[in-house]
Amino acid sequence: MRVTTRRLTPAAIIVATGVILAGCAPTTPGGDVEVGAPVPVAIITSQTGPLAAYGEAYLNGLEAGLDYATDGTGTVDGRELDITYLDDAGDADKAVTLAKDVIGQGTQIIAGTASSGIALALAEQAAQNEILYISGPAAADAITGVNEYTFRSGRQTYQDVATAGTFIGDPDGKTVTVFAQDTAFGQGNVAAVDAVLGGQGATVTSVLVPEDATEFTPFAQQVLGTGADLVFVAWAGATSGAMWQALSQQGVFDEMPVVTGLGDIATYGAYGAASEDISFLSHYFGGAAGTDAEAAMIASLEEAGNEADLFSPDGFTAAQMIVQAVREGGDTVDGMIAALEGWEFDGVKGGYTIRAEDHALIQPMFQASLVADGDSFLPELVEVVDAETVTPPVAG
Repeated sequence: MRVTTRRLTPAAIIVATGVILAGCAPTTPGGDVEVGAPVPVAIITSQTGPLAAYGEAYLNGLEAGLDYATDGTGTVDGRELDITYLDDAGDADKAVTLAKDVIGQGTQIIAGTASSGIALALAEQAAQNEILYISGPAAADAITGVNEYTFRSGRQTYQDVATAGTFIGDPDGKTVTVFAQDTAFGQGNVAAVDAVLGGQGATVTSVLVPEDATEFTPFAQQVLGTGADLVFVAWAGATSGAMWQALSQQGVFDEMPVVTGLGDIATYGAYGAASEDISFLSHYFGGAAGTDAEAAMIASLEEAGNEADLFSPDGFTAAQMIVQAVREGGDTVDGMIAALEGWEFDGVKGGYTIRAEDHALIQPMFQASLVADGDSFLPELVEVVDAETVTPPVAG
């Protein structure tokens, strides 16, 4: 097991320095913890690998959230939170090995990961070992309701797609075209839009582009020919700039709204001339929510030399959930689960509810635009989307 030392806030330093003590607490997976003993918590997420930037934003938010939720003490009712930070490097096998290691040492709370595949693997470990798992930015709908031991601190795909649908009001009777690469990622987005907006009465079509394509004009013309009420773009990789340029040159933005997900800060300059023409569904961007918790998070991040980014709230919310589980859950995992199920609380994005039936995290979402700011672009809030508007159906 490798413990990673990171730059922490003063409160988080108190939290992190108890790692050695965690091995001394007489615990068993799923069993009792000595009353008053330090509480071992493992955070497993990407600090290296392809999702490292997401992991960094999550961890920064987590540290700010721990400071906020513990009033700067790093303790819950006098009990230290002994937190071990572990790097999954985007590898599910490595994450499972790390989880088994800390569970074997008595850890009953694990949180983290931006990868849906890793989250599902950790959820399986949570069920097998009867420990609490709080998934991070991983978006797969399948995480919700997968088992009684698994929760999430971020949004899920349904909420993303439902937010896209708010740009056309009631989807019933409307036509939505998904423009994506002909890959598992692209096909998955077609299936998600069909399930969510198609399930609300929309007719869903798609224009899928070969992954090796470099000329996008013919495909942009196909999109234009659909006459869709909404175009949902799901794209990844180095050809994004050329794709957006083709849509712009063919006049797609003049004829129909085009929606895609707003990514992290590093992507704000990736849309070229199309930047101000795209409608963005947004999980979060700095300043979107205007809540007290957001103000506290941003202040804490800035004090540490960081910025509020896409997945900062997921870490902050995870910290709130960990503290709630420890404070109200007693000394058993069953008690922690009961403490989280149905919990309503104020967080970075506004009011959150953990749905008792399947542990979906009900939360607001945002509509956004990008506006020019000198040679770069910054996000601007268009509208807050009420949590109820994008609430997923109960899983299972």
